[in-house]
Amino acid sequence: MGKFELSKRKNGEFQFNLKAGNGEIILTSEGYTTKAACVNGIESVKKNGPVDGRYEKKVASNGKFFFNLKATNGQVIGSSQMYASESGRDNGIESVKKNAPESPVVELDS
Repeated sequence: MGKFELSKRKNGEFQFNLKAGNGEIILTSEGYTTKAACVNGIESVKKNGPVDGRYEKKVASNGKFFFNLKATNGQVIGSSQMYASESGRDNGIESVKKNAPESPVVELDS
């Protein structure tokens, strides 16, 4: 099973990463000014992660593939790493769908 890792950045903002069972980061959040807002972001991923229509499949200017997970209001909750292929990106989406709903939250020391 995967896990959410909640941490504090050097600039004081909070962020989370959703990691798959193998430890690979499959989704990274934006920076949040408060820990509570970051926790709300994690809850949003748990709720929106299983919904197909919440994923925006993108291609970066360098030709790599990635995706954004969006909330019902259209705001980006998290972004994936860059993938070399469309199939890799699609596997990343499936991994978020599978891992997000049940993954525990682990706080990392700053």
